[in-house]
Amino acid sequence: MSTLFPALALTLFTPLFGGLVLGLVRPMRLAGWLNLAFCALSFGASLLLARDLLAAPGGVYTGHGLHIDAFNLPLIVLTSFVGLTTAIFSRRYMLEMYAHGRVTPLRMQVYHAMFQGFLLTMLVALGTDNLGILWVAVEGATLATVLLVSLYRTPESVEAAWKYFILCGVGIALALFGTVLVYFAAQQAIGDPEQGLTWSVLHAHADGMSAPVMAIAFVFLLVGYGTKVGLAPMHFWLPDAHSEGPTPVSAMLSGLLLNIALYAVVRFKMLADSALGQSATPQLAGHLMMGLGLLSFLVAALSLQRQRDIKRMFSYSSVEHMGLATFAFGIGGPLATFAALLHLLVHSLTKSAVFVTVGHAAHIAGSQRIERIRGLIRTQPAVGWALLLGVAAIAGFPPFGIFASEFLMLNATLQSWPWLAGLLLIGLAIAFAGLFRNLQPMVYGSAPEGQVAVRANLWPVVVHLLLVAWLGLAIPPLLAGWLQQATRLIAGGGF
Repeated sequence: MSTLFPALALTLFTPLFGGLVLGLVRPMRLAGWLNLAFCALSFGASLLLARDLLAAPGGVYTGHGLHIDAFNLPLIVLTSFVGLTTAIFSRRYMLEMYAHGRVTPLRMQVYHAMFQGFLLTMLVALGTDNLGILWVAVEGATLATVLLVSLYRTPESVEAAWKYFILCGVGIALALFGTVLVYFAAQQAIGDPEQGLTWSVLHAHADGMSAPVMAIAFVFLLVGYGTKVGLAPMHFWLPDAHSEGPTPVSAMLSGLLLNIALYAVVRFKMLADSALGQSATPQLAGHLMMGLGLLSFLVAALSLQRQRDIKRMFSYSSVEHMGLATFAFGIGGPLATFAALLHLLVHSLTKSAVFVTVGHAAHIAGSQRIERIRGLIRTQPAVGWALLLGVAAIAGFPPFGIFASEFLMLNATLQSWPWLAGLLLIGLAIAFAGLFRNLQPMVYGSAPEGQVAVRANLWPVVVHLLLVAWLGLAIPPLLAGWLQQATRLIAGGGF
């Protein structure tokens, strides 16, 4: 226990120091290596944190305004890991963008500083025990992402950043109002007003919170944070932000930021479920999440059919998968909750790998337009095979982990809401068709004359896809134990 807080502080606040340092470093090659080093330090500290938390009583740490349990610990390790692998890809990729005149030295400084700032806000959001600081951290992530999405300063990227800022700004304002209502609902349950936003205290007294106020609060919180998740109909910012921002930003947006917003929703759902347990609508929070999740899943599956930009296509795939995870958390129960937690992990690893591959594919073709990306396996076989395997993984092919999580979700739906299982199968089939209808010409088609290979760093893709395949075949006992503990925490039971 003596080293737990230092490991936690090092994990969360290394990006703070990194952002300050990188904001002053002008040599671009040095900045890329420093960015990677800070990410490696944060990831190493997260592994020490995981080791130390196993020795902590009950596997929980609360103190210094922080709270770490089985729910957020895997997400902290995942966030620092994806941050590291994205930094590995980013170092060379952004130098290529500079060589092509897409960024200036000053913008590279902004990029590296905001890369660390983005990681900082996400890690603080995961680790804090205060719901107010959670809101501030998510808002900070919004501001950091605006600067990253608009990095190229094209009219399209500025428009995308502006749309992102406006829509997510409205959403986060609704989330703030919901947070204020939670504080108001807690006043009759806890004696100390200063603890009115401390999640660990609220969770212990949630059954005494005002049920009507909590019901209203959760509606605002679901819509507010759901905007950041990318849930329909508040998802319109997401395709633009993905298609116009740098590819490493797209990898972290889809792979990490959406998880953080859904994590916040689930934390509030835990409070709402306890507060509404004896009311006339005890499953209100779950039913709302099921409705928005299923709507998002179906809207995204249909939208995949008409995409012409490869990054927009995979951004709609992110909406689809986050809708599935939201739907599963809404169902509740041990099986659905375990499936949703696993889905968050495997989707993050897979989608970040896919976006790294897409960045190389667009670089080879000189365009993000799907009709111009052709014959990758002829021009650069490694990129072609990586795209093929990445799409197979994100579409839910066995043995990849998304197949396992979606299979568990389908079983949970058959147990609780069997009449909805048909909609899930139809949506999965439509999404499958949308992803694969353009894959064959992009990978196997005739390469345009003059198309040449590029310097590609595919090690992050290889590592991610191997991990996803491993999780599809056999979940390591340590991770399975964490997920089962998180399932008991969220759903109140295990299996």
